[in-house]
Amino acid sequence: MSPHRITVLGECVADAFPEAASPVNELALRVLPGGGPANTAVALARLGTPARFLARLSGDVFGRLFRAHLEASGVDLSYAVTADEPSTLAVAELDVTGQATFSFHSQNTADWQWTPEELAGVDLSGTACLHSGSLALVREPGGTVVEEFLAAAAPQTTISIDPNVRPQLVHPDVYRGRLTRWCGLADILRLSEDDLGLLLPGTPIEQACDTWHAAGARLVVITLGAEGALASLDGERLRIPAVTAQVVDTVAAGDSFTAGLLHHLDARGLLGGRLARLGLADVAEACRFGARVSALTCSVAGPNPPWRNQVAEAATAGCS
Repeated sequence: MSPHRITVLGECVADAFPEAASPVNELALRVLPGGGPANTAVALARLGTPARFLARLSGDVFGRLFRAHLEASGVDLSYAVTADEPSTLAVAELDVTGQATFSFHSQNTADWQWTPEELAGVDLSGTACLHSGSLALVREPGGTVVEEFLAAAAPQTTISIDPNVRPQLVHPDVYRGRLTRWCGLADILRLSEDDLGLLLPGTPIEQACDTWHAAGARLVVITLGAEGALASLDGERLRIPAVTAQVVDTVAAGDSFTAGLLHHLDARGLLGGRLARLGLADVAEACRFGARVSALTCSVAGPNPPWRNQVAEAATAGCS
């Protein structure tokens, strides 16, 4: 068992994109396997980090698509649950800048039905970091089960959380009510500028970081789209510029950033505990790498993170 494995817990979502050339009075959809945690697991595996994904995968057509996609990317599904419920579907609409707005079809789907028994036998002894978040951490009945699993794992592994707020499905007040506890569990909190606006509306970014540090999170990273990212380690802050990209869409950009950040920290042996040896220079390097991975994801359609060789080729070509 690799001591550098990263385990990801969360949902898979079928991301459906309308085809522009659909016939009149018809709508053709191109369906790609997505979902924030699944995207992060795929990106980690493609970067070369041993990645295991704890998921509830339906046996329907979308679930079979998820399984094939994850396995082809090198993700370990040894603890994935074969679920009776249907898969979650999200229909994406892209604006002129490539930003996606999703409408979800998620009532009683597989992703939210975790039971304590399904997670009880998971062995985390070879896991350096456990990453979770998004809807699986907040939608019931499974959300509480996932949160308790993170709490049980926290003494033995680094915990990373991405809230990935989806107000279409869960009111931001629900996230706000749980965020203090999540910060108490998390060593790393990664969220977007949009998440910040929904969780702490009107709050300056530095003040938000201090609030989450006070609640327990050591490293807070807020991605800011074209403005890059802000990272705060115990209150010491730095700005990381974005990497220029020819943007096709921004689907999975944040998930890929998270994967790049965790991959870089893990490769340097900085995960596996409470980040005791982590310094601001390490954070800067990891965030710059995450920004490169995110930019490459934005340069292709849909949730399609780059492979390790593609990141290396881009760096060699001067895209870093």
